[in-house]
Amino acid sequence: MVGYPTSEMGHKMGSSSLFVGKLNDGRIIAVKQLSVASRQGKSQFVTEIATISAVQHRNLVKLHGCCIEADQRLLVYEYLENKSLDQALFGKGSLNLNWQTRYDICLGVARGLAYLHEESRLRIVHRDVKASNILLDSTLIPKISDFGLAKLYDDTKTHISTRVAGTIGYLAPEYAMRGHLTEKTDVFAFGVVALEVVSGRPNSDSSLEGEKMYLLEWAWHLHENNREVELVDSNILEFDEEEVKRVIGVALLCTQTSPMQRPSMSRVVAMLSGDTEVSRVTSKPGYLTDWRFDDITSSMSDQAKRATDTSHYTTSTSTSTVADVENAPEKATNPMLHNILG
Repeated sequence: MVGYPTSEMGHKMGSSSLFVGKLNDGRIIAVKQLSVASRQGKSQFVTEIATISAVQHRNLVKLHGCCIEADQRLLVYEYLENKSLDQALFGKGSLNLNWQTRYDICLGVARGLAYLHEESRLRIVHRDVKASNILLDSTLIPKISDFGLAKLYDDTKTHISTRVAGTIGYLAPEYAMRGHLTEKTDVFAFGVVALEVVSGRPNSDSSLEGEKMYLLEWAWHLHENNREVELVDSNILEFDEEEVKRVIGVALLCTQTSPMQRPSMSRVVAMLSGDTEVSRVTSKPGYLTDWRFDDITSSMSDQAKRATDTSHYTTSTSTSTVADVENAPEKATNPMLHNILG
């Protein structure tokens, strides 16, 4: 097998790098190499192998194999040529996602999460659902990736208390503030992703003014004034207004303050599919009505600018507490890749 990084995949960041490889039978693969310097590298590696090996679904990325040699740890995945959803939405690539494709992406991601939470033999909380962890195949079918932070969940417990890990902007309030982890943590993050898919913008953007800066706040403002369709990405020329309102309504349900008020992912699938009516959202979340953002705007803007300067796409989403694994070095050849899968 030949392994090589690609400039299209970005650059090295955090605790891992992504390479593109080719097997002897001609199949193109993606190889994730965890950094030997990462203190959490081995733990995340073992978690990812154990988790993804136990689950198989159309909307989950497929793991072909792994390699552990000395201090090198490598995961071999199917290669998804259309890369990550964040690049498709916020980047400068050639993909132009129409409304039907975006709607199908939301539904596909919801189905993948419903499988993890409710249908898999193991009950799994992904813990880092975000646009950069959703990959698109050649036909733009979404596949959830990066299970390095996933947790197995015991449904006899109300929640797991754990160290907070994930990405700012997608974290549910009870998890960010108290470390309380349930499958509803993923539901909240899905709601944020769904709004990003509809709007074509990241969850926070310091270049925008007032309520527009924070996507959730802006979505609620439009919802309260019956102007939801204004949230739709200006690049979308045609769309189904009822479907747009359905996706936004589901997203607002998913991002309620209380986990109990958020729907299960199976119910999200039913609502998006039109099999179940979208429940009415009546109360604006407390984290929007009670928190004041004015005093932190400047610090977040500075933080976002630093993130933009080092990112592979232009965005002002808040910084992540975990590595984005879709990034790889510009040019290099890694001899370790020759040892994978023969």
